[in-house]
Amino acid sequence: MFYILYGQDDFSLNRALERIKTDLGDPQMLAVNTTKLDGQHLTLSELQDNCTVAPFLSPYRLVIVDGLLKRFEPKPGKQRFSKRAVTKSENELGEGLVSYIKQMAPTTMLVLVDDSRISSHNPLLRKLSSLAKVKTFPLLRGRGLAAWIQQRVSEEGGSITSDAVSLLAELIGGNLWAMNNELLKLLLYTQGRPIGEDDVRQLVSYAQETNIFALVDAIVEGQTQIAQRMLHRLYQEGIAATYILAMITRQFRLIAQARELGSGLSRQQIQDKLGLTANYALDKTLSQAKLYDFEHIKRAYDKLLETDLAIKTGKYNDQLALELLVAELATSRV
Repeated sequence: MFYILYGQDDFSLNRALERIKTDLGDPQMLAVNTTKLDGQHLTLSELQDNCTVAPFLSPYRLVIVDGLLKRFEPKPGKQRFSKRAVTKSENELGEGLVSYIKQMAPTTMLVLVDDSRISSHNPLLRKLSSLAKVKTFPLLRGRGLAAWIQQRVSEEGGSITSDAVSLLAELIGGNLWAMNNELLKLLLYTQGRPIGEDDVRQLVSYAQETNIFALVDAIVEGQTQIAQRMLHRLYQEGIAATYILAMITRQFRLIAQARELGSGLSRQQIQDKLGLTANYALDKTLSQAKLYDFEHIKRAYDKLLETDLAIKTGKYNDQLALELLVAELATSRV
């Protein structure tokens, strides 16, 4: 038996792998008969040696290979994908794997796992897909993400309003690990009543605040490269571009308000005026406000408005617009 599981939605991928394990019998005995291999350094002989071992007191032996497809992935180029020379060992592994799978023992369950984006041009995937049960797990967006939220809440015996679903999708995006954690927290908080939009705003709106602060820190300190790295980290965590833009805008608004309040108020009064409940958020905002004068804040607001308009009119896609914004804001501080 042979499976290929791949995609950036590693939450769903891991759940699919767990279902495969469940179907193979007693979990304790299966654990004894499970081997995990590093696909980045795998050789054909190593794979064969592990797959040919007979299972011990179990009907199946499970061999999981992580990252093998990525090893064969063509690199993006001017024509979207550029050809990459396949090494002799990779070619031997690919051809040998095709041949071996056709005669693999029925007691061996081989699973290739890759938690990254794999293209249809991947030579190993093209060779193996006809021999395997292939399941793909792209990051969920739009209706697919909304349906997943509804289903996950239902699985836990709860319910959620459509407005709450939309807000969750906007705030968290396709990071299902984060989404699942937030849903469990919301279900515990609501104690049987439907999860509403106000519940989401109260519990989830600052879930990614730490990373947003780190991004704004890099911007106000003129650290362009760090700011870009932080932006890409937020992308990798599945956070929606519209949410990142909204949080950057919110933080600059807080910086402007903190500057306007001046030094005549106590710390508690400033915190109340800004509507910040966390000391961490207040400390960050006050320190950032010291680095900006009103002229810089005005220019930042102009750039934020231009970016919002560029996204809404389709001049740039979301991610490109944000990358240009972050570069301009950070460069203006150098």
